[in-house]
Amino acid sequence: MIYFDNSATGGVKPDGVINAAQNAMRFLSANPGRSGHSLSLKAGMLVYDTRKKAAQLLGAPDPERVIFPLNCTQALNTAILGSVISGGNVVTTANEHNSVLRPLFELQRAGRITVSVVSPEQNGAVSVQAIERAVTPRTYMVAVNHISNVTGAVAPIDEIGKFCRKRKLLFLVDGAQSVGYGELDMTEQNIDMLAVAPHKGLRALQGVGILALGPDVQLRPTLFGGTGTQSESVFQPDELPEALEAGTLPTPAIAALNAAITHNQKTRAESRRKLRELSAYLLEMLPRIAGIHIYTAPETYNGMVSFTIDGIGSMDACNILSSQYDIAVRGGLHCAPLVHRHLGTLQSGIIRASLGSENTFGEADFFLRAVREIAHTERNGTL
Repeated sequence: MIYFDNSATGGVKPDGVINAAQNAMRFLSANPGRSGHSLSLKAGMLVYDTRKKAAQLLGAPDPERVIFPLNCTQALNTAILGSVISGGNVVTTANEHNSVLRPLFELQRAGRITVSVVSPEQNGAVSVQAIERAVTPRTYMVAVNHISNVTGAVAPIDEIGKFCRKRKLLFLVDGAQSVGYGELDMTEQNIDMLAVAPHKGLRALQGVGILALGPDVQLRPTLFGGTGTQSESVFQPDELPEALEAGTLPTPAIAALNAAITHNQKTRAESRRKLRELSAYLLEMLPRIAGIHIYTAPETYNGMVSFTIDGIGSMDACNILSSQYDIAVRGGLHCAPLVHRHLGTLQSGIIRASLGSENTFGEADFFLRAVREIAHTERNGTL
């Protein structure tokens, strides 16, 4: 199979990541930090070491403020639901994933907040000026994804962060599509809360996410349960990370994350170069095929290649690519309905080929041939 669905989950895991998970299952089958025996202590040390590595990767101020939820969705929900100010307003964008939109609009439906949605500019990205215009005296948070999972558009994080810090607004960044590919530094970019999907750009395992918090962020718990600390109390502890981590942590996935960060630091520069070259190649060649319309934001060579084929729905095209060519891509709305409404593709959806650093130019050429054949067949009315 040619795997071009890396924005959904990283398709090829490095050997070190797989070995780390296997070793944790074989030799660290204990609840980390919940007991006094050696296995539990070793597992706890591994978890803390991973917090330190994640903090260094993300520019987070303190490893204790690196939280391990189950995934990026839970990280974003924790940030949004744990920071609610009743009667307040949140500014977000049409580029957002439903992991941001659904909790926000659920809060609005319940009458607790209002939500203001900023549309992208012509280049596909939101502007800091549009965000400034949307802010009201009741606004307490701005929530922005760094890279759109539909168009690959890159938000001006530096400018938005400076604006939010000046206005004393919480700044939440969805880094699901960027961490591992692009640079993010919470301290330098004034990010208060950063949510990460390690199984994507970092090529870690599914089953663990990251929520990194700035030094002044205080969130209310949204999940309650055992923490191994203050067990005499029926209330959730106040101290981080326990305040936001209830239940048994996924030690094998955290071990894999530890190895994934190490691998990423060693290979990041070369991976980015290759990803940029592959993206540029496909984005140059695809428009040469009759009937192809490109939706990838201009000059964004971050692995996201989004397009449609005249006369055929995105899901039908993806099914043909899978069944006849053994190519994995994704069609539909990509859990991001507002950007499709903005693009006018809410009914048809978009075909998204999302590349990884393990993909090759040979795979890209085969993919181009497949798309050319599908488009040609459709034009001739035989599909």
